[in-house]
Amino acid sequence: MSGLLVDRIEASAFTIPTRTPESDGTLEWNRTTIIVAELTAGDATGVGYTYSDSVVAELINQRLSPFLVGRDPLDIERLWLNLQVQTRNLGWSGIVATAVSAIDTALWDLKAKLLGLPLCKLLGATREEVPVYGSGGFTSYSTSELVEQLQNWSATGMRWVKMKIGRDAKADLARVSAARKAIGPETGLFVDANGAYERKQALRQAQYFSELEVNWFEEPVTSDNIDGLHFLRENLPANIEIAAGEYGYDLPTFHRLLRGEAVDVLQADVTRCGGVTGFLKVAALSEAYQVPLSSHCAPTLHLHPACSVANFRHAEYFYDHARIESMLFDGSSHPVSGALRPDLSRSGLGIEFKRQDAKPFSC
Repeated sequence: MSGLLVDRIEASAFTIPTRTPESDGTLEWNRTTIIVAELTAGDATGVGYTYSDSVVAELINQRLSPFLVGRDPLDIERLWLNLQVQTRNLGWSGIVATAVSAIDTALWDLKAKLLGLPLCKLLGATREEVPVYGSGGFTSYSTSELVEQLQNWSATGMRWVKMKIGRDAKADLARVSAARKAIGPETGLFVDANGAYERKQALRQAQYFSELEVNWFEEPVTSDNIDGLHFLRENLPANIEIAAGEYGYDLPTFHRLLRGEAVDVLQADVTRCGGVTGFLKVAALSEAYQVPLSSHCAPTLHLHPACSVANFRHAEYFYDHARIESMLFDGSSHPVSGALRPDLSRSGLGIEFKRQDAKPFSC
């Protein structure tokens, strides 16, 4: 392994249609684009990916690859910092951050493969499995579709399920009531407004949700509204936790949420926050503030780093991403009794990209 350098990097974009049109409180969509980055050193190839726009593949291939090819793949922190310097004038948040996230995750997968270790062992595991919550319940679903999905997840042993709200505040009350009735009192019920409510509107909604034993309110107002999140955290019924952070692309964003006492649980997304390197930095910050961390979407990518985080709460088993990961990656993670467990017989992230299966979806 001594002297091995990155000799190739290739990023490809694939767009997969959703099974049905989907929506949340603020957005509608009918397809999802995944950008897969592959880095090779010697006989080993590291794989990382992000969910973003197809332009990310071009950014990686044309702009970022020269700062990776010929470099030592073990020096991940150095490469991560240099990519930040080289993209300074492009702006970090958004497209650039997702590109670097895919690259960084591929580097960690490559490093673990070169060392012949599962990534969680390289990082230092604190647990053998990661509990998950089922996530979907789109506002585009009929009540019967919503109920069926949440019931199915609960029946598999998941301790919590999450549904989307925020499209119609009045309808939300009936939908949440139907969800609680369907899953019974033993399964935790989470709601996610994707920032669709105003501050006092969210407070009114939460007072009703509290009676239905909703115990997680994600982005009741936009996560940019630190004061609004803090107000709600201070005034919501005690049985409801406030969660936000999925749109955090850099460490200062997460610091503002924590310093502003805006969340009971911090969320981070490895496909946005700078990859595994960024995710671990967020984890350290949240631990310093004694706030638990939960991962957003991309369940397969989060499994290994989550196993190494002491204050980790749970991972989001997001319907769309779980489906795509199962389609495109051999070794993708599937919950058993409500938890994901890394396959320690596989090195790295434990996944292999199924290029031929992905080819029909190429952008």
